[in-house]
Amino acid sequence: MKNILFIVGSLRKQSFNRQLAGLAEKMLEGQFNIQYLDFEDVPLMNQDLEANTPAPVARVRKEVLAADGIWIFTPEYNFSYPGLLKNLLDWLSRPMDISDFTNPTAAVGKKVTASGAGGANQTASCRAKLNDLLEFMKMQVMKEPQTGIALGVEAWTKGEFNLTDEQIAQLKTQAEKFAAFVNE
Repeated sequence: MKNILFIVGSLRKQSFNRQLAGLAEKMLEGQFNIQYLDFEDVPLMNQDLEANTPAPVARVRKEVLAADGIWIFTPEYNFSYPGLLKNLLDWLSRPMDISDFTNPTAAVGKKVTASGAGGANQTASCRAKLNDLLEFMKMQVMKEPQTGIALGVEAWTKGEFNLTDEQIAQLKTQAEKFAAFVNE
């Protein structure tokens, strides 16, 4: 069975995007091995650290290398993706052997898609910028369909994560298309 790595761009344990990932996981159940990337211990990108790759960076690179597909679930912060996600991607964009910058990164060629739950913008600005970055990193980006969820007022006032039937159908379509993309 192929491996899909889920990356959630929020550290909050019950984040809406973690809950969205949980729904996608159920939709892919039995088709793939799903793993969630734990990257909260990855240090801030610092070229001074590259010569002796920090253990958390080596670990996340290994997990990315083992993945056949990557699905990013992210909130939108100020019309972009969160800094912690950018930090992770900065590390993943660097050559694994810094003595030769023509060496590959852990992310090159990986099949990737993105979804997001957020405000009225449905994470559209975030996903557009993220898609550009992922393409720059030479990843194979599945841009369509991607799921953007506008959370209702109950999410922000009561912490409740509720999706409409239409939103669930969007996510299901993305899961089906991503499964086919990974299996190509």
